[in-house]
Amino acid sequence: MIQSRSTSIDDPSAACPVSLEVLGQLSRADPRRVPDIVADIPEATRARLAVYLYGRSHTHELGIRIAATCEDATLQRTAGIVGSSLYAQSRKPYVLPAYGTSHAAPRRKVSLGGSARP
Repeated sequence: MIQSRSTSIDDPSAACPVSLEVLGQLSRADPRRVPDIVADIPEATRARLAVYLYGRSHTHELGIRIAATCEDATLQRTAGIVGSSLYAQSRKPYVLPAYGTSHAAPRRKVSLGGSARP
């Protein structure tokens, strides 16, 4: 009996499912060219690659773009509920994350010159 092991974004031991050459080509590519680059990669491998990239902060967007080239069933078989979530995200327009954006009140300026006294 063959057991399939689902991929998880939490599994740091999971190896990248494509060569470093392909990975480098994808990371340097214009985002609109990503579907063309991965077109010859089997869908199951693309799904594993999407999950692999999605789980890393610096390749998160690339993972979503590659997931857009996969079917929901393939992503779900690959990563369960994470795969389904990734499929749903890949069908929405990408929104840049707002990391570090502060909505706090502006701080008062501090002057080192002292106060002007007559």
